[in-house]
Amino acid sequence: TMSASAGTGVFVLFFFYSGCLNLFSTSRGSFLCLNTKLKCICAVYALYAFLSVVNLIIGLEQDNIIDGFVTFYLKEADPHINTAHGHMISYWDGCVHYLMYLLMIAAITWGDSYRAIGLYWVGSFLMRAIVYILGNAVGKYTKNNGIPLFILHMLYISVSVWACFRIFSQPSARDNIQETPRAGLVHRPLDLLFIIYLIPALAFCIFRGLVVLDCSSKWCQDYTQQYEPYLKDPSAYPKVQMLVSMLYSGPYYIITLYGLLVPGCEWMPDLTLVHSGALAQAQFSHIGASLHTRTPFSYRVPAGIQPVFLLVNVLYTLVPQALCYRCCSRPAFFLRPPLEKKKE
Repeated sequence: TMSASAGTGVFVLFFFYSGCLNLFSTSRGSFLCLNTKLKCICAVYALYAFLSVVNLIIGLEQDNIIDGFVTFYLKEADPHINTAHGHMISYWDGCVHYLMYLLMIAAITWGDSYRAIGLYWVGSFLMRAIVYILGNAVGKYTKNNGIPLFILHMLYISVSVWACFRIFSQPSARDNIQETPRAGLVHRPLDLLFIIYLIPALAFCIFRGLVVLDCSSKWCQDYTQQYEPYLKDPSAYPKVQMLVSMLYSGPYYIITLYGLLVPGCEWMPDLTLVHSGALAQAQFSHIGASLHTRTPFSYRVPAGIQPVFLLVNVLYTLVPQALCYRCCSRPAFFLRPPLEKKKE
């Protein structure tokens, strides 16, 4: 069954998605002029956009907004998606990834660069895939892992990795940027703030990794009991999430500190794009699952701590997005002088 307000919401959502498809269908003539490789990558993103809509339908059915569309899939084919983590990645894929696919298809057909949005998607996709697959393998649903589902996941990963390499092969748009005088850190107050942020962010990242590794420290035990009991959820997704973040974000913060201090690190904008996409996906899933009703009550964030939990995790999510925007919108500091390039 569907209430009147829920039905209206689905109706509006349907027209929003239809409007997006109609908007980008105007580029059909440009698509016919593309070479074979670009047509293939467009076809992959179009298929993924369709799968994103399917994931959105899964999320809506999980919330009982619609009924009867994917009941068999939820009960038999992929029981992992019924977890709070699976619920959140359904919405992320159905909304954020869907818009990314449409933007990349539009950029390709219009002859524009899709490297920036593509790198952001690479980070988001890699984080989603690694955590979901490893969580399925070691969590409480391990016995439900079927061979057909595993084969489908591996096929999805293989095609996506090929798409990732295609994105990395795109030329950078920073070649025409004029070199500017390199200012010291004192004259770059925004970069100084980012450096100050990166140090506690690194500590927080390592700390949560130690928490899921069952560190015996009283601080770690108190943290799981009072602030984030979801880290002990038996589904294993939060544990895998924190371990991947510690092993990925930890080195990233150290490398980024170096990149903000030493001029000429041309890899900084691309690196921040990939990391920002990964962190946005990870934090969206983690925050949502920590508060979701599908998470057992004993593993949810206590009501009295929720403001602190949200403040810390939202800041931990948004500041790297701001750093990414700074590196991509003003990349002159990270460009190497032409003389250095000629010597190489």
